[in-house]
Amino acid sequence: MHPVFERGLLFMNDITKPFNFILPTEIKYGEDSIAGLPGILKDRDIESVLLITDPVIKVQPFTADLLQNLSLAGINVTVFDRVEPNPKDYNVMEAAAAAVDMKARGIIALGGGSPIDCAKAAAVVAAFGGKVRDYEDSSKITGDALPLFTVPTTAGTGSEVTFSSVITDTSENFKFTVKSSMIAPKIAFIDPLLTHSMPPALTAAVGLDALTHAIEAFTARNANPLSDAAALHAVELINRSLVRAVRSPKDRTARDDMMNGSLLAGIAFSHSDVAAVHCIAEALGGKYDTPHGVCNAVTLPAIMEYNLDYGVSRYARIASAMGLPFGSEEEGARRAVERVKLLVKETGLPEFRSFGVQDEDLQELAENSARNGSNKDNPRPMTAEDYMTVLKRLMA
Repeated sequence: MHPVFERGLLFMNDITKPFNFILPTEIKYGEDSIAGLPGILKDRDIESVLLITDPVIKVQPFTADLLQNLSLAGINVTVFDRVEPNPKDYNVMEAAAAAVDMKARGIIALGGGSPIDCAKAAAVVAAFGGKVRDYEDSSKITGDALPLFTVPTTAGTGSEVTFSSVITDTSENFKFTVKSSMIAPKIAFIDPLLTHSMPPALTAAVGLDALTHAIEAFTARNANPLSDAAALHAVELINRSLVRAVRSPKDRTARDDMMNGSLLAGIAFSHSDVAAVHCIAEALGGKYDTPHGVCNAVTLPAIMEYNLDYGVSRYARIASAMGLPFGSEEEGARRAVERVKLLVKETGLPEFRSFGVQDEDLQELAENSARNGSNKDNPRPMTAEDYMTVLKRLMA
């Protein structure tokens, strides 16, 4: 076995290996932070914007308030609300066409990860033309996209501060990623009060999505000291407040913890990577259009178990961040896995079988997981055969 993969040695040289860290997005965090958006747009001479959202968020009171404030500031707004879960390539193309038609000078993304990811990709297509899949090759993004301003309404994806966008190619039923610092949002307006309207099931799904981001960022082969710091604090915040946020939606402290945890996890994985959990989740989402956060949640414990011998010390540090007592690194690593299983159970998320996965699709799912760009950063080297093993365990 190559020494880099020996148990406990995977991250021995973390402090000395080279890394880059860039956070192009300004963060404005706090209650009613969104109130400053119209004035900032005016200051930047952005007087026409496309607001990208989804049908559920469009009818929320805070959306009406935002539209009114933009209008009072003299900003021309067109609303595009046809973003679907697991945003599709045609969602992006339609949104980009709407931006071009109205001569938008900027884009506002309001909602969860789907509207924000759609908006990032649409900002590129609107600026440079072509098809969205063209920009899977980041070298084709040769300048800044349309300026993007994000307003997250869920505490889960971290997409408001990342510079990647995951889109479904509907011809292949495959998720691909557009990634470049040039598509990063200019400013993220993060208000935990906007998450209070989330129902418990959504709070659970996006919260465990954020936990997956943090755990995978910390255990990915591309982790670095700065992403580690963000990831571990995210684990601490999410672990202590997720169940409370699900059971007591108006608990402001829990909502604040979850929003901060999601933000930190987004910073962490955008500067490290995600890994095999996301590879499976994106394969499932591309094939069955299943909710991304739920896929991550139910897959996370199985991948942690499969990876265990390739990152014991890292999983033990996750257990420490969760406040779990243990006598050895091996015990700590196992306790971290058991804690994640308990969180999935306590938040009422479904089992893997609920996705309706067909046995005859397992090989395709395994192959699509292995071809995912994040597969290379999983702590344990994963082939399609390895993914097949995990998928069969999940099915059982």
